[in-house]
Amino acid sequence: MTATTYVPSLDEAALDGVRTRRVMAFILDYVLIAILLVPAWLLVAVFGLLTLGLGWAAFAVLGPAVALIYVAVTMGGPRQATLGMRAMDIVVERLDGQRIDGMTAIMHTVLFWAGNAILSPLILLGTLFTWRKRTLHDILLGTQVVRASAS
Repeated sequence: MTATTYVPSLDEAALDGVRTRRVMAFILDYVLIAILLVPAWLLVAVFGLLTLGLGWAAFAVLGPAVALIYVAVTMGGPRQATLGMRAMDIVVERLDGQRIDGMTAIMHTVLFWAGNAILSPLILLGTLFTWRKRTLHDILLGTQVVRASAS
């Protein structure tokens, strides 16, 4: 007995320009995360003053924490895309037809950064050879990125 996996049919227009749009969405998202870091930095600075410096240890995890919360809320939300992805007209879909939840969104980001740490930007070269222009972290999580207007 073998398990069957639901794989939605996909129009080729849904993949047009996905690689370029993913890169642009990444840049937009990290500009937005940098903007979100400003008020978070101020909160941690005040917290550090109130705790006589002990709270400043939160600075060590502030960047990753803000980025992961941003991804969990946006990509893991009802629109299945970060704000940068929305601007670039792309969404993340699961191949089994389920919605992306916050934990899957976080794992998508963590696996992207782990792959990026090992392969640097070469992680995107996989999209030239894989089915539906998927990256390694897409394959591991059973996801794909497609044009929102065509899906």
